[in-house]
Amino acid sequence: MQKIAFLMKLKPGFEEEYKKRHDEIWPELSAALTEAGVSDYSIYLDRATGVLFAVQKRTENHTADGLPQLPIVKKWWAYMADIMDTNADNSPVSTSLECVFHMD
Repeated sequence: MQKIAFLMKLKPGFEEEYKKRHDEIWPELSAALTEAGVSDYSIYLDRATGVLFAVQKRTENHTADGLPQLPIVKKWWAYMADIMDTNADNSPVSTSLECVFHMD
């Protein structure tokens, strides 16, 4: 099992809308993540800065690197683009984080 973490940025004033959209995550998107080997996926919000901290587990043989090519992922990015910092293709601007400590 591989665990990864990354940061994203929410636009000011969209905290509740971000949570609402994720509370209503599309079943097709959830299924695509699961099929790609993603599990135990959590996103935390620092309300003071709008920074989103995401962490997810991936199976050893995951195909998560192919998720950005899926139409359902592109549709989700377009849906979220109005409330997050995004790249030109609507993907969230994200920063990978390095694990410097872990304890089971």
